[in-house]
Amino acid sequence: MEEEIMTQNTESVSAPDISVVVPLYNEEESLPELEAWIERVMQANGFTYEIIFVNDGSSDSSWHVIKDLAARNPAVHGISFRRNYGKSPALNTGFAKAKGRVVITMDADLQDSPDEIPELYRMIVDERFDLVSGYKQKRYDPLSKTIPTKLFNATARRVSGIKNLHDFNCGLKAYRREVVKHIEVYGDMHRYIPYLAKLAGFSRIGEKVVQHRARKYGKTKFGLDRFVNGYLDLATLWFTGKFGGKPMHFFGLMGSLMFLLGFIAAAIVGTVKLYRMYHGLSYTLVTDSPYFYLALTMMILGSQFFLAGFIGELVARNSPRRNDYEIDETI
Repeated sequence: MEEEIMTQNTESVSAPDISVVVPLYNEEESLPELEAWIERVMQANGFTYEIIFVNDGSSDSSWHVIKDLAARNPAVHGISFRRNYGKSPALNTGFAKAKGRVVITMDADLQDSPDEIPELYRMIVDERFDLVSGYKQKRYDPLSKTIPTKLFNATARRVSGIKNLHDFNCGLKAYRREVVKHIEVYGDMHRYIPYLAKLAGFSRIGEKVVQHRARKYGKTKFGLDRFVNGYLDLATLWFTGKFGGKPMHFFGLMGSLMFLLGFIAAAIVGTVKLYRMYHGLSYTLVTDSPYFYLALTMMILGSQFFLAGFIGELVARNSPRRNDYEIDETI
């Protein structure tokens, strides 16, 4: 069960220019420095802003630090989960609360620089991007992390079709408010937010080279298993994005092809036997041929795939959101 605790700050009547959403887990040491840095940047550029810290079930004093920051700065808001759910649920919850014209996400470990915020804001407002993703061109990570990251991003570019992004998983991103209100970040899908945005119809996606700072406090919260899970999540997104609304186009086509190939193979096995019988040649029973069983297996699997597509179409047809289209504007 998720427990959500909100700070009791007075809400501004008008929406701020920027909402900074910061998911965190056990980052008590870096939070005061990060909040002060964001505040300096906002004041230097004359931005109205809010900072939304989402405490993902930290076991240290992170939530107490957030409450102290909120007592000092009315622009600070906090959400605390009862237990650790992960970065995606934290971002999704922060997006739901964000009111800014532009939403900025960054990690709480001080590896993302708040000095990048003004230019990210400008790219959204002036260049009219829907989403701008940071690109940590020079990284302070070991080869065991950088090499899998390059392979991961190359695969994500290929599958998603977003050719101009080099770093899908960079925590420093900027969004138009409409983007974060129309996507759902679940599971571990925070790695593919640009792809989620594209599937939701937000195709103006840009990139900005950003500074990657060495970690100052604590240690990384992610292990190598994220690369395996990342590929599985990418396959899920690709499939649901391409065939989620029309499952018969995938399962029906595959099932029909498999059944047809199996039927042809079985027909060939039977025809060969009849030919040899007719010409007085030695022959074996059809059931003694391994090719017959391979053909039969293909026909059975083809039928099952076809039925899976048919059931998927029935589920999609009865979905209450089957005609829930994202309408940009009307006149």
